[in-house]
Amino acid sequence: MSLRINDTVPNFTAETDQGTITFHDWIGDSWAILFSHPKDFTPVCTTEFSAVAQLNDEWEKRGTKVIGVSVDGPEDHRKWKTDIESYGKASAGFPIIADQGLEVSKAFDMLPSEAYLPDGRTAADSATVRSLFIIGPDKKLKLSMTYPMTVGRNFAEILRALDGLQISSKGVATPANWVPGEDVIIPPAVSDDDAKAKFGEFETIFPYLRKTKAPE
Repeated sequence: MSLRINDTVPNFTAETDQGTITFHDWIGDSWAILFSHPKDFTPVCTTEFSAVAQLNDEWEKRGTKVIGVSVDGPEDHRKWKTDIESYGKASAGFPIIADQGLEVSKAFDMLPSEAYLPDGRTAADSATVRSLFIIGPDKKLKLSMTYPMTVGRNFAEILRALDGLQISSKGVATPANWVPGEDVIIPPAVSDDDAKAKFGEFETIFPYLRKTKAPE
């Protein structure tokens, strides 16, 4: 069965370019983003890893750890980071999991159970390993997305989604195209009296759509 929102994500022990990790222990009390790629030294993936490196300060401000997954070995990861840092002009200090046996890819339902890596493989052999998972400090899946090999991910949107998840953990929801600083939505299950006690003033657009300032 596929991994669903609010499921506890799989725990695993794996090698990375920075040594061995146990995933839940590595997350600790932080938010985490696991973003995966089908192969090292591929063009779109190099630009994406560079984009993640350029956002180092933003991840830190949000108490979020990032970790990559690619189905090559740790030595390849270390060599690839030279290209990533050269392209992005930023330090790629986050670890990259060496998922050579596909254990992590299969645990997160990115590949069918019978998948294997043939000799002389190309990125097409593991193309579906191009997903992203945002995980809360409770080790539960909060958001996932999967892209094709031809479309680079928009990490500004991923950062915005992370902001939305973190603000919604305070008992609100976010409207379409929300960005930090804008009003948020009060859930319909909260009565007007409770909404006023919790949030203060709010705007009623429809009985089921009420907006208020984002909680601190």
